[in-house]
Amino acid sequence: MGPGQHLDQRPCFDPSLYLVTDQRLCGESSVLDVVGLAVRGGATMVQLREKRLDMRSLVDLARALKGLLEPFGVPLLINDRVDAALAVGAAGVHLGQHDMPAELARHLLGSRAIIGLSVEHLGHIHEAERLDVDYYGVSPIFPTPTKPDLNSAWGLEGLAMARQITARPLVAIGGLGAHNVEAVARAGADGVAVVSAICSAADPLKAAETLVQALRLGRSRSQ
Repeated sequence: MGPGQHLDQRPCFDPSLYLVTDQRLCGESSVLDVVGLAVRGGATMVQLREKRLDMRSLVDLARALKGLLEPFGVPLLINDRVDAALAVGAAGVHLGQHDMPAELARHLLGSRAIIGLSVEHLGHIHEAERLDVDYYGVSPIFPTPTKPDLNSAWGLEGLAMARQITARPLVAIGGLGAHNVEAVARAGADGVAVVSAICSAADPLKAAETLVQALRLGRSRSQ
C-alpha cells in the first residue's frame, strides 16, 4: 500500500522531537523521570527501546510510560516488539530491517497503528514505498556509538536525496544533538530521533527545549 492510504483512519502524529529511550544512558535517573522531563520540554514521540529487559519488565515499563504520556497526547512506540505493543495498547512499533516484516506487523496491529521503518540506504526507501508504513527512520545520519553495527552514515547529502524520493515523513537518527539538528532540519528531516542528547543530559527538560528551538530555526531557514 502506498503513502496516503488509511491516513484517514490513523491518528495524526508529530515526529519533530522523537526520544528513544536507553536506561543505561540515564545514569541515576529512571527512564520514566527522563521521559517525563523530555515531554515537558517538547518531545513529541517516544520509542521504548530497552533490548536488555525481559518481556515482563518491558511490558511493565511500557504500561507506566503509556500512562505517563497519555495526558500529553504523546504516542508511545515500542522498538521491535509487536507482542509488547499489543500487550499494552501502544500507539505502534518501530521496525528495523531485520525485525518482523512490516506487512505482518500491520496485519497484527491493525490500520490505526503507527509503524516506523529504519532505512539504511536509498534502496531501502525504494523497496518500502509499497509498504503501509508511516515514517522512515533514516539511520544513521552521522556515526554514533548507539549504532556501532551500521557501517556507513547518510550524511546531510544522503538525507537530502532521501527527501527527494519520498513524500513520507523522515525521522533522522544517529549522532544528533543541539549542535547539528538545525542543519538536519534544513536538509529535509521532518523530525530528529535522539538518545544520548536527552538521556545523558544533566537537564533533560532543558535539553529537549534546546533541540526544539534548533529544529524550529532549521525549518524556518529551509523555507
